[in-house]
Amino acid sequence: MKLSYLWHGLPGHPIHPPLTDATIGTYTFATVAGLAEVTGITQNAGAYGWWIALIFGLIVTVPTALTGLLDWLTIEWGSEPWKTASTHLLAMVTATVFFGLAAIFGHGAYTHANVSGGAYTLTVIGFLFMTLGGWLGGAIVFVHGMRVLSLVQEPAERAVSPVPHAEKEQAEGG
Repeated sequence: MKLSYLWHGLPGHPIHPPLTDATIGTYTFATVAGLAEVTGITQNAGAYGWWIALIFGLIVTVPTALTGLLDWLTIEWGSEPWKTASTHLLAMVTATVFFGLAAIFGHGAYTHANVSGGAYTLTVIGFLFMTLGGWLGGAIVFVHGMRVLSLVQEPAERAVSPVPHAEKEQAEGG
């Protein structure tokens, strides 16, 4: 076992992508809950869900961003994957700033079980940047092939194994 497995994950099983699922899902819920409150679909519940989801999203962003940054540091500087990953990083940091601002400026309205129009606008802007960042993250994996192993004939039990096998390490270049 390599120490780097703690922050990069195992060969073929990186840590950053599953963390992005939690982060994106949480911010998406915040955006939908805020919309439910702003449009009057809910009374109070949407505001509570919106703000709590923003706070939880900001918390889960920390390990998500750290693992992504550590992966980014391994990419060859100036390469095409690095350019895509750098743009992904910029979009996601921008999204996080907008979500953070929404939580800060929306806290007063939240304490009165409401979502202000300004705070919700910040949420939507954050969501749009997050969507762009997700698209770019997909390009890093599915176009550039970062951290993807091409072991098509790998038996299913070995493909899903949490134990690093030699063929996975070799395919990843480790």
